[in-house]
Amino acid sequence: MKLLVGLGNPGPKYAGNRHNIGFMALDRIAEDHGFAPWRSKFQGLLAEGRLGREKVLLLKPETFMNRSGQSVGEAMRFYKLTPEDVIVLHDELDLAPGKCRVKQGGGHAGHNGLRSIHGHIGESYGRVRLGIGHPGHKDRVSGYVLADFTKADQSWLEDLLRGISDGAGHLADGDSGKFMNAVSLRTAPPRSSTSKPKEKPAPVQAVAPEDTRSAMQKLVDKFK
Repeated sequence: MKLLVGLGNPGPKYAGNRHNIGFMALDRIAEDHGFAPWRSKFQGLLAEGRLGREKVLLLKPETFMNRSGQSVGEAMRFYKLTPEDVIVLHDELDLAPGKCRVKQGGGHAGHNGLRSIHGHIGESYGRVRLGIGHPGHKDRVSGYVLADFTKADQSWLEDLLRGISDGAGHLADGDSGKFMNAVSLRTAPPRSSTSKPKEKPAPVQAVAPEDTRSAMQKLVDKFK
């Protein structure tokens, strides 16, 4: 069994925030793969279903971002899971918008949600880092992540969420390579050649010079 955790803040006020991209990813997976309805459990919202060969639990902590670990730890202990069975999907400032990376273990890089999870279950859990870009200065980070995605973001955001859903079965099976391939097919599809082959130019036909002789001259020249 795998526990997929999406990070975000609860309530409609935060629903469209960059910080909530983890919630958005889980919502897309649940919808596309026919998971059971969300229900309140473990200080969050939980949905059950299957991805690939695995039974999977989707969890959206409702403790607010900086206490996400309370919800994750409670669910993990209830189902007797290990940190290696947990995969957290979260926003990542250090990746360009629309980029995605899979990582196992490591630090929290100052992310409040990951910091809380570290404190409750350790650092060996998996992560899916979802790029939202950086505002350019650390003083602007809080306002940036708590602002909604713009209209200009919607195209790449939709492609990224679709790719995550497409590859969710591989993610649950532990095949990060196939998962990343599925994401890439949505976010950076191979270009198909739509250009027509260049037509060969038509051969240039020789044009006879214009005959400017008079009728009398033509007759004279004929009997020379």
